[in-house]
Amino acid sequence: MNPSFSSYLVNDVFGDPGVYVEVRWSKQALLFDLGHNDRLGPTRLLRANDIFISHTHVDHFIGFDAVLRVALGRGKTVRLFGPPGLIKNVQGKLQGYTWNLVDGYPLTLDVREFHPQEIRQALFRATDGFLQVEQPVRPLVPEPATGLFTVLNDPVFTVSAVSLNHRVPSFAYSLEEQFHINVNKQKLHEANLPVGSWLKDVKQYIWQGQPDEFRFMATLYDEHYREERELVLGEIKERFCTISRGQKIAYVVDARFDEENEAKIISLARGADVLYCESPYLDVDAEKARDRYHLTAKQAGLMAREAHVRDLVVFHFSPRYTGQGEALEREAMEAFQKT
Repeated sequence: MNPSFSSYLVNDVFGDPGVYVEVRWSKQALLFDLGHNDRLGPTRLLRANDIFISHTHVDHFIGFDAVLRVALGRGKTVRLFGPPGLIKNVQGKLQGYTWNLVDGYPLTLDVREFHPQEIRQALFRATDGFLQVEQPVRPLVPEPATGLFTVLNDPVFTVSAVSLNHRVPSFAYSLEEQFHINVNKQKLHEANLPVGSWLKDVKQYIWQGQPDEFRFMATLYDEHYREERELVLGEIKERFCTISRGQKIAYVVDARFDEENEAKIISLARGADVLYCESPYLDVDAEKARDRYHLTAKQAGLMAREAHVRDLVVFHFSPRYTGQGEALEREAMEAFQKT
């Protein structure tokens, strides 16, 4: 089965936090946090139209300027999601520059911040010199038991979040594919149907919930011909598609290890294929970690095990452990894999 999501850290384990997720069957990408991100380069930054901010400490938000710089002049909308205060923080960034020559630029920044009971939204358009335009406030209803709430609901995937205590709200996120669609290419070959972009349309129709009797025109290309053929979605699903559990990725940074945060993190990450979890400290320095509202590697491993995640990636190591990265990873994995 070919996974839909390909995810990786933006920087090394001692660098600024951030995870980049490519949606393999499309040109879409998602970016979690905006630390220093020059390693991604302009092409990958431009693909990330949806950006999810944990909080706006400098190592999580300094990369906003790089995104803004490469997106200027592009006919696109960049959406940013995050905790209370994000709109003001984006406005402050934008007010640090002079915008007298961007009236013909089509860039729009759509910023949404999530409060305990409401969602606030503001638009910043280059054509208006990035003046803030408030949008109607919408209600937010988190799950009573876990505190989780939906940030983005796409036909293909859902991004959920929970607010953690870092002396300021720090959002942890999960990205979950609704379900996975795998196409059997061997069966297509046996039926004399070529592999091609028409299969992306098939997946979109299934994710959209189109009925089995839905008919669509597919453009079929082979080495010697191009054919337009009407197909029935239900027949394609039954003969060539396998629908299975979707992928899940969780992202957790900057939170103290206490009873409330622990419960929230475990609920958010439960059953994830991979959990990206900050681990700035070794457990011998657990008191310092608590004072600084951060986790230890051992605590990350214990929560990953409790959440039954398949894989754990620890990162955001404190520079005090320079040269000891393996010790942090080993401590996390020993707690995670302990039976």
